Amino acid sequence: MGDHGRGAGVGDVAGRGHEDGVDLMNAKKVVMLVVVALVLFYVISQPTQAAQAVQGLFSWLRDGAEAIITFLKNLFA
Repeated sequence: MGDHGRGAGVGDVAGRGHEDGVDLMNAKKVVMLVVVALVLFYVISQPTQAAQAVQGLFSWLRDGAEAIITFLKNLFA
C-alpha cells in the first residue's frame, strides 16, 4: 500500500512536467515569432542599416575565427 502511494506521486510529478514542457515549447515559439517579426520589420524599414549590421556581425565572426586559428597554430607550432 505504501508503494502505491509513492507511485502515484511520481506519476503526478511526471504529468506536471509534461504540461510545463508544452507551455515552455509554446513560449519558445512565441518568442521566435516575435524575434522574426522584429528582424523583418528592421530589414524592411531600414535596409541599409540592417545590411551594415549583418556585415558587422560577419566581420566579428571572421575575426573570431581568425583569432582561434592563430591560437591553434601557435599552440601546436
